[in-house]
Amino acid sequence: MPFTNSNEHIQTELSHAVLTILLNRPVKRNALTNSMYTALGEIFTQAEKDDAVRVVLLTGGNKDFTTGNDITDFQKPRASEQSYAAEFFFPALRQLTKPVIAAVNGYAVGIGTTMLLHCDLVYAGQGTKFRLPFVNLGLCPEFGSSFLLPQLMGHQRASELLLLGNFFDATMAREVGIVTSVCIDEEVLNTAVEKARQLAEQPPAAVRLTKYLLKRTNETLISETIKIETMYFRERTESPEAGEAFEAFAQRRKPDFSSF
Repeated sequence: MPFTNSNEHIQTELSHAVLTILLNRPVKRNALTNSMYTALGEIFTQAEKDDAVRVVLLTGGNKDFTTGNDITDFQKPRASEQSYAAEFFFPALRQLTKPVIAAVNGYAVGIGTTMLLHCDLVYAGQGTKFRLPFVNLGLCPEFGSSFLLPQLMGHQRASELLLLGNFFDATMAREVGIVTSVCIDEEVLNTAVEKARQLAEQPPAAVRLTKYLLKRTNETLISETIKIETMYFRERTESPEAGEAFEAFAQRRKPDFSSF
């Protein structure tokens, strides 16, 4: 059954009360554009209101989850007070009272990792490569990750992932609590679909209440963190450091921060 969606790079299907959302922009390894963020926010909002949807399953096509924000969107001029599209995506995902499952393969970079912190179950392929390269790009953490990551793994390990921005594998992601379970790459989606259908058969009100109880304790702190992160993130996208990082990325060279 089709689900209303206006973006060519996102495919949706509703089956067995599970809404599957597929990121499908293979030429850019599913990097998210502003229009994709907006469409995802709209889909999440619609899913919350639709009684036919009991579980949301998020995955990426063409062997990758997502390589994060499309950097070219950061380089486009905008009015200083204009919000970027992720600010609509953030609350739409977080306000879903229905469970969200992620099936992750290939690259899960930036928002491709931080959004997993707001999912309820995450299944990753053994070959998945995670990365949080915000500092590397002259930016700062986003989507509550500066609060949630230390909560999961402690200050030192979170600092290593966020300050150095190196890749880490699925085994480590599971060890530190980002991932529920690691699967053979070819079995990730099947595993996630099986769990989603099992969850869809559970009593829906009890499922939603349990999700609420699990998340309610830190709700205020997470909301405040996202607000502060977003303010600094917007400022950083227009900083000289970020400008050098974006230019270096476009030119396929190592950025030079020696003069900053």
